Amino acid sequence: MKLPFALDTIHHHDCLDALRQMPEGCVDLAFADPPFNIGYDYDVYDDGKDPETYLGWCRQWIEQVHRVLSPTGAFWLAIGDEYAAELKVMSQREVGFHCRSWVVWYYTFGVNCKAKFTRSHAHLFYFVKDTKQFTFRGEELENRIPSARQLVYADKRANPRGRLPDDTWILPPSPAEELPSAGASTWVLRPQDLADRFTAAEDTWYFPRVAGTFKEREGFHGCQMPEQLLGRIIRLCSNEGNTVLDPFSGSATTLAVAKKLNRRFLGFDLSEQYITRGLERLAGIQPGDALDGSPEPTMSAPTTAGGKRLSDKEATGIPRRRLVKKAPVIPGMEE
Repeated sequence: MKLPFALDTIHHHDCLDALRQMPEGCVDLAFADPPFNIGYDYDVYDDGKDPETYLGWCRQWIEQVHRVLSPTGAFWLAIGDEYAAELKVMSQREVGFHCRSWVVWYYTFGVNCKAKFTRSHAHLFYFVKDTKQFTFRGEELENRIPSARQLVYADKRANPRGRLPDDTWILPPSPAEELPSAGASTWVLRPQDLADRFTAAEDTWYFPRVAGTFKEREGFHGCQMPEQLLGRIIRLCSNEGNTVLDPFSGSATTLAVAKKLNRRFLGFDLSEQYITRGLERLAGIQPGDALDGSPEPTMSAPTTAGGKRLSDKEATGIPRRRLVKKAPVIPGMEE
């Protein structure tokens, strides 16, 4: 099938116009992290449209994504709270997608809020065109995790192959220095395991964004997705050699991960700056390269008790906070 755009690169093009030029059924997996219409300061895009204009535009490009997907293709949509409900209903009832999962991505290092709960999540809708025919490689060991029966209860009835992750995904705030040994796991499987990270100041009662200080951060785009998150999606919903589409390339993370995982890829973006930097990023990657970040969703940042301390002299004038040496018991999560 001949495409009007070259594969394995990013094109300077409006996503809607580009999608309309593509033939039907030419893409195996699409991932979209579109503008959220929350007033973000993009260099060439107005992120402050009136709601009806924004939703109308979203419907148009989502319809085109549906058209260019293969019959067994999958579409993942990342979106914030403001329009999550409308876009889910629109994608299902008006466009014709079927939602297989509503994944809530919990993260740390969100923007701190003083007058409301700090947001610590985003929505990831997993859509397919056909409810019976789609790619989902859930039986492969690389996509499974140990179960609580295996790690917590030593239950002989446990499936030795483990299980699929929950639909609440916990990603590390920074890359781990070493990967766990074979057969080991640092997956957070139970709420009790997160007691020392639980705070009542967040709008998600439980629990990283690629923050500005992380080595993984590219530095030219403020909304960079973690490579490990994209890796999970691409591994599960496509095969090697399949074509992965990102109509809002941005920091080029989707394309970078697709290249590392031996997929073909295609991206579009309005910003020449993002395209230039994205192409530089892709040029430094080879198929088979390891993904940035830790593959295990553990909290690799040090605990408060194990962190650095200011001397009394350095701390003069700074309110001293009592260190919590033991994690508080969360109501309803007692052993």
